[in-house]
Amino acid sequence: MPRLFEPASFRSVTARNRIVVSPMCQYSAEDGLGDDWHIQHLGARAVGGAGIVFTEATHVSAVGRITPHCLGLWSDAHEALLSRLAALISRVGAVPAIQLAHAGRKASIGRPWDGSRPIAPEAGGWIPLGPTAEPAAPGHTPCHALTAGEIATIAGQFAMSAARARRAGFRIAEIHAAHGYLIHSFLSPLSNRRGDAYGGDLAGRMRLLLEVVEAVRGEWPDDLPLFVRLSCSDWVEGGLQAGDAVAISRRLAATGRVDLIDCSSGGLSPGQKITATPGYQVPFAEAVRHGAGIATGAVGMITAPEHAEEIVANGRADLVLLARALLADPAWPLRAATALGVTPELVPQYQRAHLPRP
Repeated sequence: MPRLFEPASFRSVTARNRIVVSPMCQYSAEDGLGDDWHIQHLGARAVGGAGIVFTEATHVSAVGRITPHCLGLWSDAHEALLSRLAALISRVGAVPAIQLAHAGRKASIGRPWDGSRPIAPEAGGWIPLGPTAEPAAPGHTPCHALTAGEIATIAGQFAMSAARARRAGFRIAEIHAAHGYLIHSFLSPLSNRRGDAYGGDLAGRMRLLLEVVEAVRGEWPDDLPLFVRLSCSDWVEGGLQAGDAVAISRRLAATGRVDLIDCSSGGLSPGQKITATPGYQVPFAEAVRHGAGIATGAVGMITAPEHAEEIVANGRADLVLLARALLADPAWPLRAATALGVTPELVPQYQRAHLPRP
């Protein structure tokens, strides 16, 4: 049995394989409320054979959204669609997972196909929140610098969204601390220039993340896994580097609250310089796994079944997360199984579609 198709267990949850549908924003919600688009999008990928299926970034407050069209879970009204999603994903044998997010400095912009331009408050947007008033990029709306009391409120919003996710039936939760969004903006010395307990050295800069983890664990059951997505490098001189990611992950592992680090990178600075090649972020997952003693997920231009198998078989990561490859082909896991010599596990309704390997 290829390692990629061996079950993966975290606390009480076991996934049928090590292929994960990565969180992928669809920018197709209204007032945080999803619709049939989200049902068909994630349903197709769950039927396609992935072991774990993540929602897109699901925001803990209205002002924490990236765009006015992002998914949310800050009120009871948002639970109905997400309950349908969790039930559908479970029905076809995958584990339903949710990523909880706050956009921070990168909030209040248009959808990518509308140009991703900042939306000013007078044009229907809102003021982004950050560690300081510095905007995410030149020309963007200056931020409101969060007070300690407001930071505590946001940690509480993560906790309340986690409680709603639990009621909706999700089995894995992930805290989004990457890609320049709120928690990452506190972690990075490039964006966090605070002089209080939430700034300064790495211990101060990770305080928000640790408080969010504790708040979420207050509502997320002990028998369910909690993941954290990190940007393991800012790809800018003076920013976060792989060694910082290992130190942050080691601290998270020591809490006993976090089960896996989802190792991504970048997203904070317009000055980042990234040469993206297949598997270019896998070394981060490998460094964190061995340096911090915690399970990791590898993500980033992993498209070939043989490459995905090599990553997990050689202990470089415990899971592989796919995004664009699964947008192009929702049945990628089934095709990967055939390519690696495994009989695909089709749902009963689709079993007549399977052709034996020659």
